[in-house]
Amino acid sequence: MTENAQKNYQGVWDGRIGFGRKTALLVIDFMQGYTTEGAPLYAPGVVEAIPHAAEVLNAARLAGIPLVHTNIRYQPDTFLDGGVWLVKSPVMKDMVAGNPHAEFCPETAPAKGELVISKQYPSSFFGTSLASTLHAQGIDTIVLIGCSTSGCIRATAVDGLQHGFRVLVIREGVGDRHPDPHEANLFDIDSKYGDVISKTDFFAHLSDGSSVAPGI
Repeated sequence: MTENAQKNYQGVWDGRIGFGRKTALLVIDFMQGYTTEGAPLYAPGVVEAIPHAAEVLNAARLAGIPLVHTNIRYQPDTFLDGGVWLVKSPVMKDMVAGNPHAEFCPETAPAKGELVISKQYPSSFFGTSLASTLHAQGIDTIVLIGCSTSGCIRATAVDGLQHGFRVLVIREGVGDRHPDPHEANLFDIDSKYGDVISKTDFFAHLSDGSSVAPGI
C-alpha cells in the first residue's frame, strides 16, 4: 500500500521555523491579469485569495509592520529584459506599462508611500534590491501573500530562504489557476522552505507576538 505524502514526509521534511525578531509582509504580483475573466493569466484561485489578502494587508498596515509590493514590468516592444522566461512563458508579455492586465488589483493596491519593487522573473529577489532593502531594516522574517502559488510565490519562498529569511506563506492569501499545483506547491513550501500558516496565525502574531521562532 502506497503511503500518503504526509506520512512519507513525517519526521524528515516537517520542521517548523516560525516568526523571528522582525517581520515584513510581501504582497506579490496581485495584478488584474490574474483576476480578469477571459485574460490569458486569469486564475480563479487568485480571485478567491483577494479578499483574504486585503484583510491581511489592512491588518499589517494597522500594526505598522514593513510592507513591500511587487509587480512585473517589461521593456515594451523588445522585451529584452524578459530573456528566456518570455520564450517559455510569452503570456507574461501583458506585463507592460499601460496594459490594464499589468495594473494592481484595487483591493490590494499599494497605498501612498508603500514600497513597490518591479521585477522581470518569478522570484521577487532575483535581479532586485529586495534582499538588501529587508536586511537594512533588520528584517529576518517575510510573510508572503500574492500569486501565483506555483510560480512567483514558490520562487520567492525558495530564494527568501536562500537569502537567510524565515519564510511564511498565508494559505488563504495566495492563489493559482488550478487547485492541484496550488496545493502541491503549498505542501512543498511547508515541507522544505518555510511554514504555511493561516491568516489567523498571522493576526495572532501581530496582536501579541506569540508566534516566536524556536531557532537561530
